[in-house]
Amino acid sequence: MSLFGLKFGKKKLKEEERQLQANNRDFNLQFEYANNSIKTSKYNFFTFLPLNLFEQFQRIANAYFLFLLILQLIPQISSLAWFTTVVPLVLVLAVSGVKDAIDDFNRHKSDKHVNNRPVQVLINGMLKDEKWMNVQVGDIIKLENNNFVTADLLLLSSSEPHSLTYIETAELDGETNLKVKQALTVTAELGEDLQKLTEFNGEVRCEAPNNKLDKFTGTLTLRGEKYALDNEKMLLRGCTIRNTEWCFGLVIYAGPDTKLMQNSGKTTFKRTSIDRLMNVLVLVIFAFLALMCLILAIGNGIWEYDKGYYFQVYLPWAEGINSASYSAFLMFWSYVIILNTVVPISLYVSVEIIRLGNSFYIDWDRKMYYPLNDTPAQARTTTLNEELGQIKYIFSDKTGTLTQNIMCFNKCSINGKSYGDVYDMSGQRIEINENTEKVDFSYNPLADPKFAFYDHSLVEAVKLNDVPTHRFFRLLSLCHTVMPEEKKEGNLVYQAQSPDEGALVTAARNFGFVFRARTPETITIVEMGETKIYKLLAILDFNNVRKRMSVIVRSPEGDLTLYCKGADTILYELLHSSCDSLKEETTEHLNEFAGEGLRTLVVAYKNLDEDYFQDWIRRHHEASTALEGREDKLSELYEEIEKDLMLLGATAIEDKLQDGVPQTIETLAKANIKIWVLTGDKQETAMNIGYSCNLLDDDMEDVFIIEGSTSDDVLNELRNARKKMKPDSFLDSDEINIQFEKSSKNPKIIPDEQANGVYGLVITGHSLAYALEGNLELELVRTACMCKVVICCRVTPLQKAQVVELVKKYKKAVTLAIGDGANDVSMIKTAHIGVGISGQEGMQAVLSSDFSFAQFRYLQRLLLVHGRWSYIRMCKFLKYFFYKNFAFTLLHFWYGFFCGFSAQTVYDEWFITLYNLVYTSLPVLGMSLFDQDVDDRWSMLFPQLYVPGQQNLYFNKMVFVKCMLQGIYSSLILFFIPYGAMYNTMRSDGKAIADYQSFALMAQTCLLIVVSVQIGLDTSYWTVVNQFFIWGSLSVYFAITFTMYSDGMYLIFTASFPFVGTARNTLSQPNVWLAIFLSITLCVLPVVGFRFLKAQLKPTPSDKVLLKIKEAKKRPPPPSPKRRLRRTSTRRSGYAFSHQHGFGALIMSGRNMRPKSPFATTGTFSPNSDKHKHKGL
Repeated sequence: MSLFGLKFGKKKLKEEERQLQANNRDFNLQFEYANNSIKTSKYNFFTFLPLNLFEQFQRIANAYFLFLLILQLIPQISSLAWFTTVVPLVLVLAVSGVKDAIDDFNRHKSDKHVNNRPVQVLINGMLKDEKWMNVQVGDIIKLENNNFVTADLLLLSSSEPHSLTYIETAELDGETNLKVKQALTVTAELGEDLQKLTEFNGEVRCEAPNNKLDKFTGTLTLRGEKYALDNEKMLLRGCTIRNTEWCFGLVIYAGPDTKLMQNSGKTTFKRTSIDRLMNVLVLVIFAFLALMCLILAIGNGIWEYDKGYYFQVYLPWAEGINSASYSAFLMFWSYVIILNTVVPISLYVSVEIIRLGNSFYIDWDRKMYYPLNDTPAQARTTTLNEELGQIKYIFSDKTGTLTQNIMCFNKCSINGKSYGDVYDMSGQRIEINENTEKVDFSYNPLADPKFAFYDHSLVEAVKLNDVPTHRFFRLLSLCHTVMPEEKKEGNLVYQAQSPDEGALVTAARNFGFVFRARTPETITIVEMGETKIYKLLAILDFNNVRKRMSVIVRSPEGDLTLYCKGADTILYELLHSSCDSLKEETTEHLNEFAGEGLRTLVVAYKNLDEDYFQDWIRRHHEASTALEGREDKLSELYEEIEKDLMLLGATAIEDKLQDGVPQTIETLAKANIKIWVLTGDKQETAMNIGYSCNLLDDDMEDVFIIEGSTSDDVLNELRNARKKMKPDSFLDSDEINIQFEKSSKNPKIIPDEQANGVYGLVITGHSLAYALEGNLELELVRTACMCKVVICCRVTPLQKAQVVELVKKYKKAVTLAIGDGANDVSMIKTAHIGVGISGQEGMQAVLSSDFSFAQFRYLQRLLLVHGRWSYIRMCKFLKYFFYKNFAFTLLHFWYGFFCGFSAQTVYDEWFITLYNLVYTSLPVLGMSLFDQDVDDRWSMLFPQLYVPGQQNLYFNKMVFVKCMLQGIYSSLILFFIPYGAMYNTMRSDGKAIADYQSFALMAQTCLLIVVSVQIGLDTSYWTVVNQFFIWGSLSVYFAITFTMYSDGMYLIFTASFPFVGTARNTLSQPNVWLAIFLSITLCVLPVVGFRFLKAQLKPTPSDKVLLKIKEAKKRPPPPSPKRRLRRTSTRRSGYAFSHQHGFGALIMSGRNMRPKSPFATTGTFSPNSDKHKHKGL
């Protein structure tokens, strides 16, 4: 027996094959397969503290403060008390830890909710309610209609004929159309007989757990016979059972081994680019700190050797110090403690507070609140806000994110006349809105009450028995693969394989051609109140090459007719020459429909000759039973009969986009954000949506379609595309080619390349699998990133994550992934920022996301307003914070040259303690929480303002160096101006003022006023709070200073407040205030001058936009009219149905038919009856 998952000691072998036996837990337990419990959380009760602390100490600054704390515990070098570091460090770790704990608690809650769902498990011959988490491999479970599938199951039997089961796979691939699964005949016989199911002891051998959603291979051994298993017999976790009363399944993979969980990716610790930059900068500051300490330590060694040694009578060396070099060594560490304020721990406390505050703005934003389902926007992670202002690439799901996945029959063209538009009395077309009068279908008792149509003339045409109109709707009610359900009389529910088909059949139903029932041989239609049964003679099934489907029916009157619908490009080639003039009129209508982004189909018919048909059907039977070349023979026969068709008209279906999607995409494109759509849907559908929502348009130079079926084909297609976009990129002199010729295992960052026009790229999942391989990924990322838009279709959840990872690997850009289903979880986790839409596909995406809201259109506000503001505020904060702390700390450095390098502090100890904590903390927090260069309206009107964030212009290494130089310059002014002003100075009464305490007070007063003026210069948006914080901080400084330097405080706490009387003596002197004024002027004037000249002589794109806004504010623009975005296009939708090939054959075989509905042949309504005549339109 093979070992599969057996453990040797503690090591588990990699599973290569899975073996299990039904109803035999003892046998299956030996392989130690995972149970059905899932875990998305990061910590548990015991691992939280060590893991969280490990994550937090990855921040170099936190590790640095721990090191400082250890230094402060050594008495020989400690110049500050240990608690000055412990308290803030513990505070920072606690705040971050609590926040992480809350996030993980929510994940635990979500896991618990899923793991505790109930399911019926067959145990000892009885069905028992069990929790999902307790289900094990080899168990047989029962699922009922609308249940979620518990684990990956082998379908054994179901309530439907031939053990068919209908499932919806929206959570896996985003598609809401129904798919059919069928059990093996040998297990279908088990039915719901619990005795037989209990005795079932089949043994399954299959592949090890993997992430391939569309592939499964295995065998079932039962009573010595072997049966092949494939994906068509599997029900995967994440699917939902539909239209099936019950089914039984055998658990093959459980919990983390299921294909859904294998695709979901790992929860990673996300850090912003500013966080990563700060780690680098902190290292630079440490090096700078070490250099300063080394200079001062060397200075101390020289001074002690030269002067201090002979000065010991007055200033003896400390106990244990016996040489100048040892004194220098200790002084090095003393200065490390004193100068540590270049990276104050309050920096990290403030950063967390700013991020938290900006997160609350997102939570509180009423403009991102969706009232229809009471969903506010939510910042689920509070550490990534500023990254929202730097997004370069957006990876979006399609179904449920861009679209509502609701198809509406919107317009049609019948016999050269267009229907669907509404006109006023003067013949002008009017915009349809919620106030437009709808067509009243109350005369039709079988009408769908949810169906809305606004053009009354179409109903009039139906009522007037217009022959082409009747034939048009008759075709729609007959030519499809929809299954009807009628549990109550008149209450019809259509189960369509694609939402498009459902929309067309529902339209026919409302206009009086009600598809009522079907058997393998017949279709029952209620036509204008009269029940008619058509004989279904053949279904000429859809496939991706034909892009059409046809049915051949015999009417109750005996007429033979072929009805066909499909893509206009295909059907136009098959029309009879007599249709040429009608074809031109219909083409005009199709262009109009396509221009509005509607999905179009052309419909046609053909009356058949009886003798010809009999011959054709005989040949059709032979072809369908042929052992070789069956598909080709059938295709030839279909081509033969689908000729000389008579054109009836065209349909136009709207795949309803979410509100505001085209406008949002247009705005984001102006902000230089590239949008990639990653969808599990088919290529045709994805491209239609691309055109509908303005991603793709006819102004593009080209839209490349990559659909190669081999690695070489894909490489050639990608290279040809790149050659067209940028021929120079193949030259040896090309910068990127040179860069990658130098062999290196580390991936290189590819700089942005400009194409010679605007291009789009569409790639299928099959081709993408090759493109993501090692040797092709570079080609893919170079070609795709040159395009304005990329659409990846038929992709698996894991491929979505791989695409995101690829861009992260080769591009120095911030990525955002947005989706609403479980199939989007892996890319949401992989991207720098994950956004979940709380839509119709459950909450898995939201639970894994960093931010969530209800509508895609809120994304522009999240990025252009909240993201941009957060980024600007954080950059301003960091620039100011580093500046004020360099200015503050470097005074100690200059003072070292005047105090024998003795680690004497230049300021009063209380000022050092309160500088970052009280005097300068609130003004900078006020700016970082309330500042905005322009308000939200202008941010949305000028998306170009977003671009500097993408290029990281507001805070980078160069900006940091400028802050550092400004801090050094200010510290020189702030030290030497007070020093010069104090040197040998007399008071007005002739007493000396040049003492250490007076100098210290003057230096710290100058410093505080200068940094307060600087924050005033940095503030763009003044509020009462800002004013209060700045003036309040200065007032508090003077109040505390005069209090602490008073006689009373000295008498009470003599040792703690030695600066008695300094404030009133020093600050009463006019020359002191003159020196303060001079210091402020010299510090601020260069900054003001530089900013003014830069804005005048070398304005940035942002400066230009801000100037435009300033001018526009003088004459506010009128509110922009609400308009519906339309596009002009000559491209028409193809046959965009998500059909499974072969569904027609399934219907004709009757294997999916229920017993005949008792209501199927009833129906008595007539729109022209007396009863309904008064309900005119």
